[in-house]
Amino acid sequence: MPALAVWGGGWGLWLGLAAAGLAPALAFGAALAASTAAALTCTGRWRQAIAAAGLPLSAWALGAAGGMPPWVWLLLLLPVLAVYPLRAWSDAPLFPTPAEALHDLERVVGTPQRVHDAGCGLGHGLVALRRLWPQAQLSGVEWSPLLAWATRWRCRGARVQRGDMWAVGWRDFDLVYLFQRPESMARAYAKAQAELAPGAWLVSLEFAVPGVAPVACLQGEGRKPVWIYQPVPLPGASSAAQRPPSIPASGSR
Repeated sequence: MPALAVWGGGWGLWLGLAAAGLAPALAFGAALAASTAAALTCTGRWRQAIAAAGLPLSAWALGAAGGMPPWVWLLLLLPVLAVYPLRAWSDAPLFPTPAEALHDLERVVGTPQRVHDAGCGLGHGLVALRRLWPQAQLSGVEWSPLLAWATRWRCRGARVQRGDMWAVGWRDFDLVYLFQRPESMARAYAKAQAELAPGAWLVSLEFAVPGVAPVACLQGEGRKPVWIYQPVPLPGASSAAQRPPSIPASGSR
């Protein structure tokens, strides 16, 4: 929504200044400067870049498209919606886990047997987790049907399902990994407290749980921090967090 507001505001200012008689180049320059300044109010460098690039890229695309009918632009949105459905917009955007992002994690958490990637995208996190624990039972969940299908094909040793990461229970996992966004972390920790069994781990790449001290944080030059938690179950949640009998690992679903 902030990006849409920046793009729409830039276009509105550009058209308004042009309608008021300002030279086209000056109108575009003023709108570009205003939209860039507005983009800097967004949180995060990637969001700022996306918001700032919207006006010049759309202006270039419209100029390059010539007389292309407007409905063609709606068709161009379909691949975006297939990869990133509207339902998933409240979760993190598609940012893959770097290959070596979880290096040394096994030194802190040991050898968990059941490892889950909440919001697995294209499976980069599953690949990194498999590198750490080749014998673990890996699973993942992804809301986008297209991404879930691609991850099943890519990570054939993991059990990947298409679904809501918040609706999938965590009670049968030794470790849950996620690479979400700052706004999601409090909710993720509350879910971990309610559902994870005592001694299970919650691992977050880059984003910490606000107000909660981690067991450890892996940091280093050129790498994103890895925040490691062992949530204390909420009162009354321990019985609900008892794990069911082990299910042998199988191919992806």
